[in-house]
Amino acid sequence: VQLQASGGGSVQAGGSLRLSCAASGGSLSNYNMGWFRQAPGKEREFLALIRWSGGRTYYSESIEGRFTISRDKRQNTVALQMNSLKPEDTAIYYCAAKFIYESEWDYWGQGTLVTVSS
Repeated sequence: VQLQASGGGSVQAGGSLRLSCAASGGSLSNYNMGWFRQAPGKEREFLALIRWSGGRTYYSESIEGRFTISRDKRQNTVALQMNSLKPEDTAIYYCAAKFIYESEWDYWGQGTLVTVSS
């Protein structure tokens, strides 16, 4: 599975951005897709997960209610809609995929930078 993230940029606090992750290289029916971020000087943080089959979602408490993960089965993409952005949301955002029976995230996109100014 190859992943390509896009959609990052600069935005003022309170604004919105939509990240997209294009997946290729095979069927995603047995995969979970996720979004992570890593801010400067901090560890990588899990944000959200969506089950490709069924679409069930899970969120980190830190972003629940502001961010929404979704998938488009026809285009093989996963999106992260980010609303009410805060300066502390500034980070490199990564999409990832893992086989549903695995605990480790096996595939990673290259990351896209989100900068939120106050």
